[in-house]
Amino acid sequence: MLAKIQEFYNQLIQQTEPESENAEHNLRLAAIALMVEVMRVDENKSAVEIETILASAMQIFNIDQNEAKELLALAESELKDATDYHQFTSLINNGYDNQGKLQIIEFLWQVAYADGNLDRYEEHVIRKVADLIYVSHSDFIRIKEKIRQEKNANH
Repeated sequence: MLAKIQEFYNQLIQQTEPESENAEHNLRLAAIALMVEVMRVDENKSAVEIETILASAMQIFNIDQNEAKELLALAESELKDATDYHQFTSLINNGYDNQGKLQIIEFLWQVAYADGNLDRYEEHVIRKVADLIYVSHSDFIRIKEKIRQEKNANH
């Protein structure tokens, strides 16, 4: 009985939110969830990776640090229940044009290189995401090299 009441309440709340706000929130959550996945796939979650995700979220979505932290916490929670990347990549495919998708891949590479060590699992996740959001292999490599060179120039 309580579950039914909770379900009704959740539906009511979702119906009162403007569609565009809800869609935008879900898009943001999907992008950040993929960044979190890149961070956690090597089992070495570092502070610099978390800061990179927060900075990326603030830059992409023009939000403040508190909103970025809330989205990060939500994304981590969503990933615990996710069985694959489809729930995230389908939102990105529907919500972003090619330029937006390239930007997402760029931010994924920034997270991967943030700790100074590109793990093969991180690269695998980014490759998989790039395939799922229809980013070409040449763009995948071009963006990877761009971020790698930027990281090397800063160190």
